[in-house]
Amino acid sequence: MTRHEEQGDAGRPVGRRPRALKAVGLTLAGALVLGVAAAGWAYWHLDRNISSVDINSALGDDRPPRAVVTPSANASPLPTGSLNILVLGSDSRSGEANRELGGGDSDGARSDTAMVVHLDAGRTRATVVSIPRDTLVTRPSCPLPSGAGTAPAYGAMFNSAYAVGGPVCAVKTVETLTGVRMDHYLEIDFSGFARLVDALGGVDVTTDEDIDDDQSHLHLRAGSHHLDGKQALALARTRHGIGDGSDLGRIGLQQMLVKALLARLSGAGLLTDPAKLYQVADAVTAGLTTDTGLDSLNELVSLGRSLRELTADRVRTVTMPVVTAPADPNRVVADEPAAGELWASLR
Repeated sequence: MTRHEEQGDAGRPVGRRPRALKAVGLTLAGALVLGVAAAGWAYWHLDRNISSVDINSALGDDRPPRAVVTPSANASPLPTGSLNILVLGSDSRSGEANRELGGGDSDGARSDTAMVVHLDAGRTRATVVSIPRDTLVTRPSCPLPSGAGTAPAYGAMFNSAYAVGGPVCAVKTVETLTGVRMDHYLEIDFSGFARLVDALGGVDVTTDEDIDDDQSHLHLRAGSHHLDGKQALALARTRHGIGDGSDLGRIGLQQMLVKALLARLSGAGLLTDPAKLYQVADAVTAGLTTDTGLDSLNELVSLGRSLRELTADRVRTVTMPVVTAPADPNRVVADEPAAGELWASLR
């Protein structure tokens, strides 16, 4: 028997135990390295998913003032000040998935949905104000990437701002209309919205009337429904199968979807299910465009964590008060002074 094969207490050569421990250690180390590599790749992938636009540099200082944030007495690593975010749903048909969901080709893109999300100080309550896309507004001159500027337009449809000048012009038009500084910008396209709903396992909604819209391909009886991503997108876009066929009926459905999504996010157990969390994060970031203040996974996660106390029952949804436009019965204009009072309350 050699020196390395001396018998241990259990009658086995003691030289084999260090080799076994070494194998276990190498296995654990390899698993750790693979786990870190996988986490790093996931972070890199999600971070690269996000597209962004430098709105602050493009608009400069000719904007409404930022809200004055008073520091909380209880210091928190997360932001707690009030915040205004312009959230747009784009009807862009770029990419095969968007063309399929949007119903074929269409030149350019418009803001199919526009919501100003105001987060109260403390981030425990929110007000979501929808701006009808058919609202006639004064569209200001907007800077373009080429260095030129768009011509101002009076009595222009609200959603034309995005069509002529992209996110920068959409933000400038909203700030001109409301007098409220948009701290951030979020835009999601057709496929991104549908993928988010599917990643969450669908959403639950209740409709008060039958919806029969051949254009959005949505046919629902009044009552409660569990919708997948494609159906939820159709609900967000339908207008001809509900109410008077105007954008105002559709807004009510969109606001219902916002609350349904928030309720689903709150109850999805994302923090205890890493696989689902990654699936949802991948769906969100893949169809997302933000301003440069939210264009990293760290910044989005920080925003999301700051909203951990915000539940669906603490979200108030309203529509900017409007009346029929005097010159066009198919368009609306802001109803003053009610609209101005609403925006002043957010300021």
